Amino acid sequence: MEESFSTRKLLQPSELKKLNTKSDVFGFLQIGSHVGTILALGYVHYLALGSWWVLLTGAMLGIAINFLYAGQHELSHWTVFKTKHLNEFFGRVIGFIMLFPRDYDQVMHFAHHRWTQDWERDGELTRAPYTLGGYLLWMSGITYWRNRFIGIIRRARGIIIEPYIGATHEGKIIRESRWHLAGYGLIFLISLYQESSAAVTFWLFPMLLTKPVHQLQNTIEHLGLSHEADILNNTRSTRTNALMRWLCWQMPYHTAHHSYPSVPFWQLRKLNDKIEAIAGPVHRMGWIEFQIEVIRKLTQKDESQWPTNEVWVVPTGNGKHIQLEA
Repeated sequence: MEESFSTRKLLQPSELKKLNTKSDVFGFLQIGSHVGTILALGYVHYLALGSWWVLLTGAMLGIAINFLYAGQHELSHWTVFKTKHLNEFFGRVIGFIMLFPRDYDQVMHFAHHRWTQDWERDGELTRAPYTLGGYLLWMSGITYWRNRFIGIIRRARGIIIEPYIGATHEGKIIRESRWHLAGYGLIFLISLYQESSAAVTFWLFPMLLTKPVHQLQNTIEHLGLSHEADILNNTRSTRTNALMRWLCWQMPYHTAHHSYPSVPFWQLRKLNDKIEAIAGPVHRMGWIEFQIEVIRKLTQKDESQWPTNEVWVVPTGNGKHIQLEA
């Protein structure tokens, strides 16, 4: 994805070319540190089995696994490694772990970038408007994982209902889903044969049960913002700390990422600074601050009753976001 999705002239071509530089070194540092953290937490979780500490170690392990999706996301953009095939290889491995096949994710996510906040065409917005109950179910991970499981099975059966999946992609997405199910089936059979619960203990349970933490980032990026075709008004960045930015592969700089998705994750802070120097502050909230505000608004009325092309989730006391100069 080598395109700019910003509707405004924010960078000169020479600036963008420099920021677009890919690096195998930075790619391996990020993926190596993330996977290394998961392996270390897995060992600590093993040591904690049989004690109450297992609740804490399991939570930490699950959170680290869930945020691997940030890596899959960047790998789908082909921006983690300069060596192109490494992006595909690691993207497929992480997609298998996350129950989120790479080819499907790429098609869905490209539609999300192409038509951000378009109810009909945005690959991540093809859903009914949130009610308070529906939002809380999504935050809990219940409906999220239901969609993942049912979606893989349905597509493996050759049934494609997603409007953003065209005929050119149907075949490979169906085959990919079947390979995933075959792989999961093989793990299940090996676990039965070995009488082992390792896959459940160190992978499935931690990942499934800690999804709400990952949803903090998933939900803050666009919800409650304008549905107009303007990245600076329909995308939100996250106010957080350096540790969480590392865990999220710098995706808290989300407005920068949506403006220029070809820029690698490790360059997003620099890109964000350039954008804000030209256009002014982007939409930004903290995770907990956002959750409090969106639940407060959904308690009043469901998402469909809030303005479509206005910002309705803002930091408390800030009022409306100032319209930026084009």
